Amino acid sequence: METVSTNRAFGGVQGVYRHASTATGTDMTFSVYVPPHEPGAKLPIVWYLSGLTCTHANVTDKGEYRRLCAELGLIFIAPDTSPRGERVPDDPDGAYDFGLGAGFYVDATQQPFAQHYRMWSYVTEELPALIAAEFPAADMARQSIMGHSMGGHGALTIGLTFPDRYKAVSAFAPIVAPSQVPWGHKALGGYLGDDRAAWRKHDAVALIEDGARVADLLVDQGDADTFLAEQLKPHLLERACAAAGIPLTLRLQPGYDHSYYTISTFMGDHLRWHAERLMRNG
Repeated sequence: METVSTNRAFGGVQGVYRHASTATGTDMTFSVYVPPHEPGAKLPIVWYLSGLTCTHANVTDKGEYRRLCAELGLIFIAPDTSPRGERVPDDPDGAYDFGLGAGFYVDATQQPFAQHYRMWSYVTEELPALIAAEFPAADMARQSIMGHSMGGHGALTIGLTFPDRYKAVSAFAPIVAPSQVPWGHKALGGYLGDDRAAWRKHDAVALIEDGARVADLLVDQGDADTFLAEQLKPHLLERACAAAGIPLTLRLQPGYDHSYYTISTFMGDHLRWHAERLMRNG
């Protein structure tokens, strides 16, 4: 693991790191904030998955999480959203919603994407193992996960798949049912092929319909989000959770959009939500 940069912040250390990934076959960059702590202390982890076009840097620069992570004693980890490099195939038309910056947190099975687009394995297996090896303060028994938009989709599907690993799950403006919206049709079809049965494990609503459960969920969604009606459709998650008996706190925020202005506004609420559940399960 190579250290790209470290900076002192609120008594802790904000670092950016790079390593050669076996999952993606590329170099991958990620950020980790470690709050101030006593020597030998073990701290819970919050994973943050970013959305379309983003890297680790978007939330690192604009998420405004460090002050509260320092107060609550939370390690905050932000992976990249896709593999990158000269050999990595992109959307053939250069569109923003597929290819580079749009890995959708799946392991692709379709060519030419199957070799490098293995973000599910990277986020759920390889990067956690690296964190455990390189960050002695990280308590791998206390992990939680959140994300934004495409990353909200990733957080929901990963949290639902590994409910014993992630003690809390939340999302900002998530793609809750990619099987039912244009972004998801393009991404899941392009990465996984035409068999829609293979899509279901990467669709939060479908996972819930198929029996996946978590203790509860928190979702914030701006009502001025231009993607709300066509791509996000939080009412589908609300309906699925109600049918499954999953307590869902869905907050439609008046006047807020899809940007990091919205995320930074409600980041504190999400971190407190995660901290309460991580400490309860400590």
